[in-house]
Amino acid sequence: MIPETIAVDERRTLGRTAAWLAKQVELGLAVADLSLPQYRILGLLDESSAISSDLAERLAVRPPTITAVVDGLVARRLVERRTVVADRRRVDHVLTEDGRRVLDAADAAVAARLGDIAGSLGSVAETDRAFDGLMMWRRAFYAYRLARRPR
Repeated sequence: MIPETIAVDERRTLGRTAAWLAKQVELGLAVADLSLPQYRILGLLDESSAISSDLAERLAVRPPTITAVVDGLVARRLVERRTVVADRRRVDHVLTEDGRRVLDAADAAVAARLGDIAGSLGSVAETDRAFDGLMMWRRAFYAYRLARRPR
């Protein structure tokens, strides 16, 4: 339970909580030697291959940012660039087997770190509720992205 001295208008401070959570994810990623932007790209590529402009749009960053991050992932052989057969001017980005292994290790490290933190709530039920909240945010992100997809 949150002590009364910490209880503030929680909705007003959700952004701070999200920022703290992002920092904990970054700390967990250190185990896999990944940055948060690299992790985000690997996670998207785990869902499907993508061209740079699609990655930039999905991550809400400019294409040059994607290129810089992907260059590092390609150098580590975690991502591979492949020419799109139907349009040889386009380049697809694909997660490699090494990339999948690093992503799996990163996922496990982040889950362990967040599990340690959520475990501080004092009960299995509270810990499960914390993770359920994150899963709800995941569904919200997907719904948000689908609602804004061009038709």
